[in-house]
Amino acid sequence: MGIIKRDVSAKSGRSAVTIIAQGNHFKGDTQVSGKMHVDGLFEGSVDSSEDISIGRHGCVRGRIKARNVTVSGVLEGELICDQLHIERGGQVRATVYSDNLSIDPQGCFVGERRLQVTPQLEYHPEEAMREHSGSIDYSLIDSLPDRITLSAKGS
Repeated sequence: MGIIKRDVSAKSGRSAVTIIAQGNHFKGDTQVSGKMHVDGLFEGSVDSSEDISIGRHGCVRGRIKARNVTVSGVLEGELICDQLHIERGGQVRATVYSDNLSIDPQGCFVGERRLQVTPQLEYHPEEAMREHSGSIDYSLIDSLPDRITLSAKGS
């Protein structure tokens, strides 16, 4: 028989961990508060402000957005994270948007890696032309040289 204290808060100072255990299959889109560990099959998209790990028996097919991702199992799809680490035996077949990527010698990465970039405002030259109140002086463009050569300082 257990003893339950009524004055203990349900919230602890530590973040929660969501686990999809081996043999379980989750399909859908989810947002996780806290960390997540997958040792079963997850199909869909998951968004977490913390870390996600894929265990040796885990397989994720879909889109992941998290801070740090560690893969010991299989990841297929798209990944957006600050740091990705592929451990021994881990396989990633995905388009990865990450600032840091590390792969153990026995890890596998097949796909494309792109650095995360802050979205820039789109520039539409047609709109800029319409908003320009005066006439455009094309003589400045015509006066530019055909070729510009840049060299290192001190060369």
